[in-house]
Parts: sequence; structure tokens; C-alpha cells
Amino acid sequence: MAELRDIAYPRQVILVSCRGEVKKKFSPDKEIKDNALTLSWHMPMSYDPPLYAIALGKGKYSLNLIRESNVFVVNFMPVELEKEVLFCGRNSGENTDKFKETKLEKEEAEKIDCCKIKQALAYLECEVVNEIETGDHIIVVGKILNMKKNKKGKRIYQVKGDEFTTTVKEA
Repeated sequence: MAELRDIAYPRQVILVSCRGEVKKKFSPDKEIKDNALTLSWHMPMSYDPPLYAIALGKGKYSLNLIRESNVFVVNFMPVELEKEVLFCGRNSGENTDKFKETKLEKEEAEKIDCCKIKQALAYLECEVVNEIETGDHIIVVGKILNMKKNKKGKRIYQVKGDEFTTTVKEA
């Protein structure tokens, strides 16, 4: 029997950046943490109002950060950063500073309290307006408060597992 990935892929890969307040390890104090999560399950939902949805696995560290802050940024990544995107997908931000490890550069978003990724081809700054439980994932719907296309480039698409491809033309 075919798998969903055999039918619904390739899918564009994004990095979702998020920020939240978390408890410091071995301390009662809290700190603000930024994270980047690799996703290929995402889609536009509405033009008016402008809505975008991302699907996160239940129990994901980033889901907790998004719930804490109520915001996130969708970063559309170039194929040249495949290694960095894979690292962000394979490692939990709970124990790893993905920005430090990958050398991805953080910039402050313009309309929300969250970081965006400087190397992204484009980004969407979103404020959470809804959550929908769907089996083993949570769909988080965000209202787009700001969007910008930084530059042209070939975007990264996941074929299956660690197999990636890209577009013929730059978007």
C-alpha cells in the first residue's frame, strides 16, 4: 500500500521561528528562548483575512513556545540551506540553540515579538487565531500581520525522509 508521502509529496520545506518563556534548567527562573522548527505541512488558508496554517506534532517543544507567545514566523528557505534545515528538523530546541549551531541569523520581526531568519527568501509574521486538533498533529492557524519577499531563489522541497529537491525556476 502506498504511503501518504508517496502521493502528497514533494512539499515545500519551511522553518517556523518562534519565541516563548521557558523555565531554566536546574533553576526556578525563566528565560526567553527562540527556536526554529522544520515543517513541510503548511498552507495558505484565506486571502481575506490573510491566514496561514502550520501543522505541528503534539508535544513538540515549538508548539509550547507558540502557545506561550501566540505568534510565529513562517520562513521560506533556499535550497542552499538544506543542511541547516535538516539540523533544525533533527534536533529539539529544548536542548539545542539551533541558531548558534547552524549559523542561521536571527532578526526581529517587524509586527510581532518573534525572530525571523535573515537568510529566508520570504517570510510571514503570524498571530495565532485558532488551533485545530487533527489526530497526531495540531493545526495552528495564524493571521498574517506582515509579509515580505526578501529575494529570489530556489526553494527547498522534501521528497521523502532526507531526500530533497528544488524548483526549476527561482521563485
